Order: sequence, then structure tokens, then C-alpha cells
Amino acid sequence: MNVKIISYNLNGIRAAMTKGLLDWVKAANPDIFCIQELKAEHNQFEVKLFENLGYHCYWHSAKKKGYSGVAILSKISPEKVVVGCEIPEIDDEGRIIRADYKNFSVMSTYFPSGTSGDERQGFKYIFLDKFYDYIQSLRKEIPNLIICGDINICHKEIDIHNPISNKNSTGFLPPEREWVTKFIESGFVDSFRHFNDEPHHYTWWSYRFNSRKQNKGWRIDYQMVAESLKPSLKRSAILPEAHHSDHCPTLLELEI
Repeated sequence: MNVKIISYNLNGIRAAMTKGLLDWVKAANPDIFCIQELKAEHNQFEVKLFENLGYHCYWHSAKKKGYSGVAILSKISPEKVVVGCEIPEIDDEGRIIRADYKNFSVMSTYFPSGTSGDERQGFKYIFLDKFYDYIQSLRKEIPNLIICGDINICHKEIDIHNPISNKNSTGFLPPEREWVTKFIESGFVDSFRHFNDEPHHYTWWSYRFNSRKQNKGWRIDYQMVAESLKPSLKRSAILPEAHHSDHCPTLLELEI
């Protein structure tokens, strides 16, 4: 079975819908569409529009209105959907949802950014530690795991437009980058870098300073694939032509 997965931080689904998101999804036609940063509850926009395209829709909104939130839209009916990870401080912010299929599972995740100050940076480190432990435990039950989403970390210098000036910026701090290395070494493949080791490929650009037009961006959106699925990888790409957000989508194709 060929499976196409697209992951996209929309920075607000209601805003993205006004920029032609629905037509774009219809044209891109992913089998599984992972969304981050919904900034809405399911009753604040027309879920039926996605259902009319053939998607089963699953949402995990944050308790705080207009904040965070993740979703999985799937044309393949999952055997099971798990909302959250049973860690209250993470689940209150709507950061994890998982769909289990016959031979694999897909998770849509939205990591904290840490950009608003020391308190949130501290929470980001707590999240990283707890998420790592959660995934290591989960893999005993679900080895064929695909983790999609915005992890708010550039892994290597190749993943950021100016690594020298950003060396002390949250999202590119040494402990954050070391965490990504540790996570990959625990048994995951950075699917984009599996196929492409070239520079200047980014998934997020600041709205300031004409950053996107000049391609001064950061690669902070990933599709991490369990090593057990490595033989199934067919293609992984970044789709910068999509302009519904300050992020752009990532694409993964597998033959399961």
C-alpha cells in the first residue's frame, strides 16, 4: 500500500482556510494530513468541508482558546485514535494526537517554542524529556511509528539560514540540538535528510524582513520515521510553494 502523508503547521486553521487551504488539500490529496497549531476548536470552522473530501477528522485542541492544537485527517480509517499522551501539562496544551493503522502509526505533534521567555524555555526542556521517555515506552507496543510535526528545533547548521548569528537563539540551542541527535539515534530516521543533504531547505520563515522571499528560514518541521520503516521510504520533500502560513508543509511517501 502506498501512503502519502503531509504535515503542516497552519498557524491558525481559520486564517489558512481564507487563503485557499481547502483547494490546496484537495489538489495535494494526502492519504493522511497532520495539522499543527490549529488555534481553534472543531466547532469554530466547518469540519464538514474536509469530511466531504473523504477525510475522517480527529482533533485535539488546547484548553486555552485560540492556542496550539493538533489534528489528523485521514482517508484511511484508523483502527484506533489516541488523543494526548496522558501527561496533563502536555495534554492541556493540545500537542499530541496519534492514529494507529494495521501496520504503522502516525502522530501529529506540536512542540513548545520557548521563544516567549525563560519559563517557556524551561517548559520546552521538560516537554523534550517527557516526550522522549513517552516515545521510548510507546515503541515497545508500536514499533512502526511515524512522528510528524513542528518540533521547533533546527537540528544542524544546514537547517538554519545563519547558524552563527542564531547560535544563542531558542530553537537552535546546543541542548535542543543534542536532544534531536539523541532522539534520532534512539531509532528514528529524519526522512527529509534521508533523501536530501543539500542546504537552503527550510519550513518556517519570519514574517519580518521579507524573510521568505529571501529564503532566510529555519527547518523546524519534520517527519521522523522509525528505523523499522526505513525500507518503506519512497520520497520525502518540503513544499515551499504552499503559502497558507509562516510554515510550509512537509511530504512523506511510503510503501507499507
